[in-house]
Amino acid sequence: MISQPDNDNSREQPMIFIIIGKGYVTKDSEGVELHILLAAPDDDTAVREALNALSEEGFIEADLDQIGVLTEEPVEEPHASAYQGALDGEVSIIRFG
Repeated sequence: MISQPDNDNSREQPMIFIIIGKGYVTKDSEGVELHILLAAPDDDTAVREALNALSEEGFIEADLDQIGVLTEEPVEEPHASAYQGALDGEVSIIRFG
Protein backbone atom coordinates (compact mmCIF):
# COMPACT_ATOMS: atom_id res chain seq x y z
CA MET A 1 0.00 0.00 0.00
CA ILE A 2 1.28 3.49 -0.91
CA SER A 3 1.36 5.90 1.99
CA GLN A 4 2.64 8.99 0.16
CA PRO A 5 1.53 10.18 -3.29
CA ASP A 6 4.32 10.15 -5.85
CA ASN A 7 3.10 13.35 -7.51
CA ASP A 8 2.64 16.94 -6.35
CA ASN A 9 -1.12 16.85 -5.77
CA SER A 10 -0.80 17.32 -2.02
CA ARG A 11 0.31 20.83 -1.13
CA GLU A 12 1.71 21.99 2.19
CA GLN A 13 0.05 25.41 1.78
CA PRO A 14 -3.13 26.47 -0.02
CA MET A 15 -2.94 27.69 -3.60
CA ILE A 16 -2.54 31.46 -3.63
CA PHE A 17 -3.94 33.01 -6.78
CA ILE A 18 -3.06 36.41 -8.21
CA ILE A 19 -5.63 38.06 -10.45
CA ILE A 20 -4.67 41.12 -12.47
CA GLY A 21 -7.29 43.47 -13.80
CA LYS A 22 -9.01 46.82 -13.64
CA GLY A 23 -11.90 47.88 -11.42
CA TYR A 24 -14.47 50.62 -11.92
CA VAL A 25 -16.19 52.48 -9.09
CA THR A 26 -18.51 54.45 -11.39
CA LYS A 27 -19.75 53.75 -14.88
CA ASP A 28 -17.77 56.62 -16.43
CA SER A 29 -14.61 56.26 -14.34
CA GLU A 30 -11.22 55.59 -15.86
CA GLY A 31 -10.71 52.53 -13.70
CA VAL A 32 -8.10 51.42 -11.20
CA GLU A 33 -5.40 48.85 -11.91
CA LEU A 34 -5.71 45.96 -9.44
CA HIS A 35 -3.82 42.92 -8.21
CA ILE A 36 -5.94 40.57 -6.11
CA LEU A 37 -4.35 37.83 -4.01
CA LEU A 38 -6.42 35.09 -2.39
CA ALA A 39 -6.41 31.42 -1.46
CA ALA A 40 -8.83 29.19 -3.36
CA PRO A 41 -9.11 25.54 -4.39
CA ASP A 42 -9.44 26.38 -8.11
CA ASP A 43 -9.46 29.29 -10.53
CA ASP A 44 -13.27 29.47 -10.86
CA THR A 45 -13.64 29.88 -7.11
CA ALA A 46 -10.82 32.44 -7.08
CA VAL A 47 -12.56 34.57 -9.71
CA ARG A 48 -15.92 34.36 -7.91
CA GLU A 49 -14.40 35.33 -4.56
CA ALA A 50 -12.41 38.17 -6.14
CA LEU A 51 -15.53 39.61 -7.80
CA ASN A 52 -17.46 39.37 -4.51
CA ALA A 53 -14.66 41.19 -2.67
CA LEU A 54 -14.52 43.92 -5.32
CA SER A 55 -18.28 44.39 -5.04
CA GLU A 56 -17.98 44.73 -1.26
CA GLU A 57 -15.30 47.41 -1.80
CA GLY A 58 -17.67 49.47 -3.98
CA PHE A 59 -16.58 48.44 -7.46
CA ILE A 60 -19.52 48.14 -9.86
CA GLU A 61 -17.57 46.49 -12.68
CA ALA A 62 -14.24 44.75 -13.24
CA ASP A 63 -12.18 43.55 -16.18
CA LEU A 64 -10.05 40.62 -15.02
CA ASP A 65 -7.22 40.09 -17.49
CA GLN A 66 -4.93 37.42 -16.02
CA ILE A 67 -5.00 34.75 -13.34
CA GLY A 68 -2.17 32.63 -12.04
CA VAL A 69 -0.88 30.75 -9.01
CA LEU A 70 2.03 32.17 -7.05
CA THR A 71 4.74 29.55 -6.68
CA GLU A 72 6.92 31.58 -4.30
CA GLU A 73 6.20 34.03 -1.51
CA PRO A 74 6.76 37.61 -2.70
CA VAL A 75 9.40 39.58 -0.83
CA GLU A 76 8.52 43.11 -1.93
CA GLU A 77 5.62 45.19 -0.66
CA PRO A 78 2.71 45.49 -1.17
CA HIS A 79 2.56 41.92 -2.47
CA ALA A 80 4.36 40.39 0.54
CA SER A 81 1.75 41.52 3.05
CA ALA A 82 -1.09 40.75 0.61
CA TYR A 83 0.29 37.21 0.30
CA GLN A 84 0.26 36.83 4.10
CA GLY A 85 -3.31 38.10 4.15
CA ALA A 86 -4.27 35.52 1.53
CA LEU A 87 -2.67 32.77 3.63
CA ASP A 88 -4.86 33.96 6.52
CA GLY A 89 -7.99 33.61 4.38
CA GLU A 90 -8.39 37.23 3.32
CA VAL A 91 -8.95 38.54 -0.19
CA SER A 92 -6.20 41.12 -0.58
CA ILE A 93 -6.83 43.89 -3.11
CA ILE A 94 -3.88 46.03 -4.19
CA ARG A 95 -4.85 49.24 -5.97
CA PHE A 96 -2.45 51.10 -8.28
CA GLY A 97 -2.81 54.76 -9.22
